[in-house]
Amino acid sequence: MYTMDYLLHIDTSADTGTVAISGNGQILHFVSSEDTHNYASIINTMINEALDTVGITLQRIKAFVVCAGPGSYTGLRIGLATAKAFCYTLDKPLILNNKLTLLAHQEFAKHGSGFDIYCSILKAREKEYFISLYDSFFKCIMEPQHIVESDLRELDFINKKVLVIGDISDDFGNLMSVKEVKMIENNKIDLNTWIISAYDDFKCNKTVNLSLAEPFYLKQVYTHKSKNIN
Repeated sequence: MYTMDYLLHIDTSADTGTVAISGNGQILHFVSSEDTHNYASIINTMINEALDTVGITLQRIKAFVVCAGPGSYTGLRIGLATAKAFCYTLDKPLILNNKLTLLAHQEFAKHGSGFDIYCSILKAREKEYFISLYDSFFKCIMEPQHIVESDLRELDFINKKVLVIGDISDDFGNLMSVKEVKMIENNKIDLNTWIISAYDDFKCNKTVNLSLAEPFYLKQVYTHKSKNIN
């Protein structure tokens, strides 16, 4: 008998909030809202609308998937708290994805080994960033983390072909020594790529401990000296 693995996806990290239902790695329906100041009051309405359109109940959801940041502190807390409540109530697993990884992955899906390094970067505070690096096989070579501008200047991309995606400032290229660089100003997650990746996580049982799950956001200012990428 053919079965469908339904996943419910929540992204409240940015200016547009999204709730989506997927089945076996394919998008079935999504609902978006730019009313970021009222996520707490509208997120359940968005979820119900998506479920009603697909024609299923929450009990049919196999796992809940959340984009855990970086992003809006309030938005991230609301999105994760909503998913965790459903997971506890329905005894369902939770999958967390990092936005930096998702941004880099959607470009890797297009270009494959066409670049030596995939760099995703998002603004934190003034002259502070969230960053993550991946090689041409999409092996993570710098875990998602917070850095300051001096750390960014120390990254060694000499003789590397680099793709950078995220919040790109006008002088960003001057902060790195790069052989060849392609910059893509985009901080929005590609929903189809995310859904495929999340379904792979589900099939591989890459879930998280509910009691320990928390969003990825800037908690405090600290200095982290990044290792050179040779």
